[in-house]
Amino acid sequence: MNIKILTPEFVVFEGDVKSVLLPGKNGDFHIMKDHAAIVASLIGGKVRVFTNEIDDKYAKNFTKENEKESVFSFPVKSGVIEFSNNKGIILAE
Repeated sequence: MNIKILTPEFVVFEGDVKSVLLPGKNGDFHIMKDHAAIVASLIGGKVRVFTNEIDDKYAKNFTKENEKESVFSFPVKSGVIEFSNNKGIILAE
């Protein structure tokens, strides 16, 4: 599945991932391949991207959380995600 993370200033990430864990208003939620279409608001926390590697041009935006599982995180204050047909756009602040 393809995820794109955008802020008003720059593109944080764009690429294929296994899944993404997001800080939602009603708690964290995980989006995986073939997830139902969703639009949801995000609160302050970390967007965690599960992928084998992050392209060098995006690596500076992320912290590697777990060596074993290849989890990379990016802090957000708020935002929204739109996901459908294995493509997601996260607009974050």
